[in-house]
Amino acid sequence: MSNTNMPKWAELVVLPIVCLAVALAVAGVVVALIGQDPMEVLSFLIYGALGTARGVSYTLYYTTTFIFTGLAVAVAFHGGLFNIGGEGQAIMGGLGTGLVALWLSPYLSAWLLLPLMLVVGAAFGMLWAAVPGYLQAYRGSHVVITTIMFNFIASSVLVYLLVNHLRPVGTMSVESVPFEPSANLPRMHEALAWLGIEWPASPLNTSLFIALAAAVAVYLFLWRSKAGYNVRAVGSSASAAEYAGINAKRHIVLAMAVSGALAGMVGMNEIAGVSGKLLLEFVSGAGFTGIAVALMGRNHPVGIVFASLLFGALFQGGAEVAFEVKGFSRDMVVLMQGLVVLFSGAMIYVIAPWVAKPLNAVLNLFGAAHAKGA
Repeated sequence: MSNTNMPKWAELVVLPIVCLAVALAVAGVVVALIGQDPMEVLSFLIYGALGTARGVSYTLYYTTTFIFTGLAVAVAFHGGLFNIGGEGQAIMGGLGTGLVALWLSPYLSAWLLLPLMLVVGAAFGMLWAAVPGYLQAYRGSHVVITTIMFNFIASSVLVYLLVNHLRPVGTMSVESVPFEPSANLPRMHEALAWLGIEWPASPLNTSLFIALAAAVAVYLFLWRSKAGYNVRAVGSSASAAEYAGINAKRHIVLAMAVSGALAGMVGMNEIAGVSGKLLLEFVSGAGFTGIAVALMGRNHPVGIVFASLLFGALFQGGAEVAFEVKGFSRDMVVLMQGLVVLFSGAMIYVIAPWVAKPLNAVLNLFGAAHAKGA
């Protein structure tokens, strides 16, 4: 049983579904109050996100980035840390990914270059997160403050390098030259074409498989490794972990380093998979969305994958609603997304007791019936 007084599977599955239903119901009321038809908006949202192959592709494209940033938040959370620096860590990871592509793509084949881009991007994100982790563990600086500051520093570093060093001479666009073909991840429609499957072109690329592999790796790390157990022990109680012989400070740095590495992989989707060049604003708030994804996914990799899919659908379906429904602006879409965040995060412990009581009553009833039948 968890701190929500319900079984773990119910906390991971039932509770998020109920919170989503409440969020959609409240959003429906708000939509009705502004003079729109809630069912029309919902139908356009679902159709835009999941009704066509192209819509599904865009949904999964957004999902990929949110898996990386959601996992990043979750790993730090299990270490007792609230990492809100995923934005900056993703920026630095994209910078590392882009620099490798710019410098080495003329000399290396894709089979060597793409894994190197992934590793260096993760390393840049890891180092950028490890510094706030070190400051928290060994100097007492709160990780929330330092990661916020590092977000702004990372953004400034990227702007400086692009404007002064990486932008081609004579161009006004703040972006690098396009990468060589060897530095571009295959788009999903290209990969499926190799298998004889026809699929519409979209930004969706094979970094989706990297994101899913990262989710599996995070599960194995946190629940099937000694280091992951130590991280969770420190997150539960640093003093108790120290008493048990675990070096809490070292594992705080480790948790932040792994968290940063996951956020740093965003560059593989956005830089190597879509733009094919280094540019500004490629993260576009995904680091902060990852906080909501981790909250809704209950900081578990499986939950994060499904929460990322939901937010991907909200982003893609919301764009379709804003385009198709007259008078429904993009700001209203952001409002709907905010309600999902509110009820999946801040309100989840308000809703949890209302879910736990009837659920536990039903489970006890079935348990009693099974015992009687046995």
